[in-house]
Amino acid sequence: MKRISVPVSAFLLAGVPTLFAENTTDAAAADTVFLNEVVVSATKTEVNRGEIPLTISVVNRETLDASTETGVLSVLSEQVPGLFVTEKGVTGYGISDNSAGTVTIHGVGGGNRVLMLFDGQPMWAGIFGHHIPDAYVTSDAERVEVIRGPGSLLYGSNAMGGVINVITRKTKEDGLHGSARAMYGSYDTWKLMANAAYKNDKFNAFVSLSRDQTAGQRERSDFYTNNGFVKLGYELTDNWNVSADAIVADFKTNDPGPVSAPLFEHWADALRSTYSASINNNYDKLSGSLQVFYNTGKHTINDGYREGGTPRTVLFESEDFNAGIALFESFRLLEGNVFTVGVDAKQWGGKAWGTTEVDKKVNEYAGYAVTQQTLFEDLTLHAGIRLENNENYGSEWLPQAGATYQLTGRSSVKISASKGFRSPNLRELYMFPPQNPDLKPEEMWNYDLSYLQSFGDKFHFELTAYLAKGDNLIVTEGAYPNVKNVNTGKFTNKGIDLAATYVISPSLRAMANYSYLDSDVKIAAAPKHKLFANVDWTCGKWKITPNVNYINDLYLGNGDNYDTYALVNCKIAYTPTNNVRIFLDGKNLTGTSYQTYYGYPLPGIVVLGGVDIRF
Repeated sequence: MKRISVPVSAFLLAGVPTLFAENTTDAAAADTVFLNEVVVSATKTEVNRGEIPLTISVVNRETLDASTETGVLSVLSEQVPGLFVTEKGVTGYGISDNSAGTVTIHGVGGGNRVLMLFDGQPMWAGIFGHHIPDAYVTSDAERVEVIRGPGSLLYGSNAMGGVINVITRKTKEDGLHGSARAMYGSYDTWKLMANAAYKNDKFNAFVSLSRDQTAGQRERSDFYTNNGFVKLGYELTDNWNVSADAIVADFKTNDPGPVSAPLFEHWADALRSTYSASINNNYDKLSGSLQVFYNTGKHTINDGYREGGTPRTVLFESEDFNAGIALFESFRLLEGNVFTVGVDAKQWGGKAWGTTEVDKKVNEYAGYAVTQQTLFEDLTLHAGIRLENNENYGSEWLPQAGATYQLTGRSSVKISASKGFRSPNLRELYMFPPQNPDLKPEEMWNYDLSYLQSFGDKFHFELTAYLAKGDNLIVTEGAYPNVKNVNTGKFTNKGIDLAATYVISPSLRAMANYSYLDSDVKIAAAPKHKLFANVDWTCGKWKITPNVNYINDLYLGNGDNYDTYALVNCKIAYTPTNNVRIFLDGKNLTGTSYQTYYGYPLPGIVVLGGVDIRF
């Protein structure tokens, strides 16, 4: 694989993209956002990011809009330090063996170790346990909050490595608004999207539709996905509101297999849907929510055959579900205090037939309490405990504690310790040759130390050091067909994250993030060094956004195969009116040869052109 060196000074090249942005920057407002941005994922209620000891990244609507990516995960892989997502093609991730979309945070991930949420509801397949990356669309998100470390205190199993919470869009302005996007480019790739928002007095609605399709950069690697999302809300009173949403994702992916051993007729077809409803209250002294959700999917998979082999006559088929109810209430009864209590009940599972059979379901129940207290205006203490009960493994206590200290109005220090865990999923326990019904849950302790600083009103950065020590990590040992899932014992990950933004002038801005990971075990999809740097330059109606993405020592999950690469990308946009933008997006402009999954080379130069329209 190609080895490339990038100097540390590359951190100074960066940017913050914004769709249809004006050529002005309110630096004081940027300062406020950096230190006092409101987040909900760490306590389930609105609190300032600077007061939460957990390490949290926020990707806002402007950044999602400016990206030409349809999938949320592709944007996060660039914007969030310490987070990496595998890819296999021009667009789409797919499911089943050799699929992409594996997410790691600080080296912990794969399977269902990083929990995906939509407005706090878990989004993963009941049988396989893993998330469905092609179901998370940028047009549906108002912002995305990423907890870079365990989130098991509030969210239980599957949040051992971190949490990605997609906060969906809510219509705020009266009347009808919308936008549409059409893109076309390399490898006969289409990306189409349209959404509409409506608000009338107390009623609001948001609807979006999207389609991605490509012929793929390799023969038999074509892919398509259709996604739909609808969200309805109604303000019952000044303090109470109700909302409901539905998500549908229909996709089919073809897998050509590794280049050294091609596959034929290896495809996966899936239809997934999610439904949820909630009633929410918001008073001066208390706020909370009661939410019910149901996530289900149907999968048909052809495992294919090698050259000279025989086409399969039996396919894998499955139906799964993940359902639950979540109730919490937060109290602000004392000065500087937020106290939250909640209960969760979940049932997940399903059945599979064809190439393997399983028919199981699992019940989980939990209760938790979290408190946050600010003392002397500058010191905030945070502590919580969760009791999680799994019908197969009994009860697990999950503590978390931390503190933040405001050194000045523009700097703070955060420290935290938290426990994460993950119960084995049905696939690991009962399905296919690696299955092992005697597996134990994985667990991990994570320690973070962060420093946030603003220099003046234009330069901000965040530095985090972390140490993660885990036990009972589940891996597959042996050679097919003599393979088995086992708990391997202990692992230690440590490293640093750095994120910085610099407003050079009203028309020139920069952003960069860097992460370093040191682990005592081999971890696929977790590079040792990761750097993303971006510049955003606006000149009249033109905007130019070059960036570089550097990955060093990425283990490809096979033997001793690693890859190191640097990708140079650039987008040029022209905005003739306030409501129209024409753009050209070029990726991997140097034609670098690279891969994130062994045997699956990614495309060379990819160019997509398109138009955005707002009404």
